[in-house]
Amino acid sequence: MPIKKCQDLEVYRLSMDLAMEVFSETKKFPKEELYSLVDQIRRSSRSVAANIREGYGKRRYPDVFARHLNDALGSSEETMTWLEIALKCNYLSKDRFDNLDSQYEKLGAMMFKLMQNWEKF
Repeated sequence: MPIKKCQDLEVYRLSMDLAMEVFSETKKFPKEELYSLVDQIRRSSRSVAANIREGYGKRRYPDVFARHLNDALGSSEETMTWLEIALKCNYLSKDRFDNLDSQYEKLGAMMFKLMQNWEKF
């Protein structure tokens, strides 16, 4: 399938879906976490999609696109850290954590592959 817009990238669609899942899950976190863990995890999860899209907008410059994908990968790893903290604080069930962690691992692998092979797409 030809890539005509950012939403055509599977990696972007997955990052948006995951950001929305994180948003939904964090609604259940305790109110005292609103300005700490909730804020941090929502920002990092949203940053993944934002960096992919910003990089896509600058795709004429492969090094710039790759840099934004690398930033998105870093935000993905940050999100995984916050998810682990949420698990250890008993804000997430083990099953829910495992599912999100697995999806973020998949997303990271996709971003890494895209960074290395962008010119082929």
